Amino acid sequence: MNDLVDFWLEHLPAMLDGLMVSVQVTGVSLAIGVPLGLLLALAVQSRSKPMRGIAIVVVEVGRGAPALILLQFTYFGLPNAGLSLDSFSSAVIALAWCTGAYTSEIIRAGLEAVPHGQKEAAEAIGLNHLDALRYVILPQALRVSVPALLGFSILMLQASSLCFAIALPELVSQAYLIGSTTFRYMPILVLAGLLYAAICIPATIAVSALERKLGAHA
Repeated sequence: MNDLVDFWLEHLPAMLDGLMVSVQVTGVSLAIGVPLGLLLALAVQSRSKPMRGIAIVVVEVGRGAPALILLQFTYFGLPNAGLSLDSFSSAVIALAWCTGAYTSEIIRAGLEAVPHGQKEAAEAIGLNHLDALRYVILPQALRVSVPALLGFSILMLQASSLCFAIALPELVSQAYLIGSTTFRYMPILVLAGLLYAAICIPATIAVSALERKLGAHA
């Protein structure tokens, strides 16, 4: 047992560095992907057929293609089109695309959950479509969507582990690197799992508490 603890303590700094990279790529992907999801949700409901068609294609490809395929496409495929990106940028683009596609459906469900009477009331007091969306519809839709969006954010942190496939030095990559030099894969992968759990379990509990709180005030 002492040998295991010593092994973990020896390699903990490198693992924390990898965890920081995982958190960074997840944070940037969410910062880009969630606003993209909002735009896609609005575009899918647009009266413009071209805009709606483009949005549907982006959403369906983002949801239908595995995140690992999107990662490999951006890192290995884009250079064939003359666009070379480093592993961090490739990971952000791929995960932001995936995030935008999935969160667009979450936000669209929130938009549809707003009672139609709220939209009629906004029109009755003279708000134009943009102001009605900004001041009446979106605040209520996002209130419904926030717990699901936060839950999805936890999944994206876990999905960042796939970035080891494009040589991003995130948590799983660091674990495999240490395992390949020490030949002790199981202990280091257990440590990686514990580090993920240290973030994901409290975050999941917080999301559940927020969902209950919002439900109680609905």
